[in-house]
Order: sequence, then structure tokens, then C-alpha cells
Amino acid sequence: MPHINIAGLPGGFLTTFSSLRLVASGLAVRRGPRFLFRGLDMSLASGQVMQLTGPNGSGKSTLIRLLAGFSPPDAGTVRLEGAGEEYPGAFLHYFGHREGLRPALTARENLAFLAGLLGGDEARIPDALGKLGVARLLDLPVRVLSEGQRRRVALARLLVVDRPIWLLDEPLASLDVEAIATVSGLVAEHAKAGGMALVATHQPLAATNATLDLSGRREAAA
Repeated sequence: MPHINIAGLPGGFLTTFSSLRLVASGLAVRRGPRFLFRGLDMSLASGQVMQLTGPNGSGKSTLIRLLAGFSPPDAGTVRLEGAGEEYPGAFLHYFGHREGLRPALTARENLAFLAGLLGGDEARIPDALGKLGVARLLDLPVRVLSEGQRRRVALARLLVVDRPIWLLDEPLASLDVEAIATVSGLVAEHAKAGGMALVATHQPLAATNATLDLSGRREAAA
């Protein structure tokens, strides 16, 4: 039974991947006179990779941010089963459209900052960048990197800081074919180790064993 050690967070703790389940019930989000979605139920468990699909504007980013705790739904609930009283954010990685990197810092310095902030392991940084195919960028400032390179440096945080739940919003954007295969493989390895991932992407994801399609959920509010 795989374990994850999350250090540097409130109290520090060990938790078991298989004891966690992210559950949403009856979710609704309204935008003006229409609902992006409502009555949405989903469950994400150990070993599961769920691909989130739907056209632009269907609410994929909104749902991921809601599950990450950045905004409340207009109706429904989100709960993390098996987390006890611990802060739910300590169990998840959110990866959005913005990389969250500081241009003046090197790749190493950016990841070291995140490791210190989130309780990760700085010693993992070279290997993490190597797995993303950008080891040679370790000591280059982010401002000189291409968009795809910045994307891969930012994705390396998934390997530097352990989190059982990955909420990834278009992580394959701006990546070449080789990098897409690499990231898909990392998601698969994460699930095989007992983690879980919700991935919004328009591209096929080999590791997927469940799909949540937001197409056709948009409707007028009463």
C-alpha cells in the first residue's frame, strides 16, 4: 500500500493514497442567465485517471478550480473523504493555464521556492527536470525559455512535491509530441503508484480509465 510523506505542512503527516476519494455531489455553477453545469456528480479515487472533456466555455477550468477549492459552487458540495481534519489543499496539485514561474529566477530556483513553500524535496529537482526532458535548463532563467520549455519546468513540480491528487488543466498545451507522451506517462505512473488525476485536455490521454464530458450541460437558469 503506497504512502506519501507530505512534510512542512500543518503538523506534517503520512497519508495513504487508497484512503482518499474526491467526491462532488450536485454541483452547479451559474454564469449570468445560464448554468455552465448543474446536477454534476463525480468521484475520483486511488489509481484513477479521469479525462475532462468538452468544448471551450463548457466549464472545464471552472470545475477544476472549484475542486481545488479556489471558488465555491452555486449549489452542491465537494468533499475529500479519508483526509480527516487536515487541510484538503495539502493533498492536491493544481496546474492551470499559467505556469506560476518567476521569469528572473532559474528553473532550479523556481522549483526550490515551490519545494520550500509546499513541503517538497529540493534534491529531486534535477531528476524531475530530467524526466521532463529539460535537465539542461536547470540553471537558466525562465525568461529565456520557450513556452513549451516553461511548461515542462512548471510540470516538474508534480515530481518535486508529493501530492496524491493531481488537478491538471490543459497540461499538454504548448508541448511537442515527445513531451506529450512524457507527461502522459507520468500521469500513468502516478496512478499506478496509487495517486489520482483529473486532466482537462482535448488530446487523447493513454492513461485514462474514466471520462467526464461537460458537453451539452450548459442550460438556461430558471
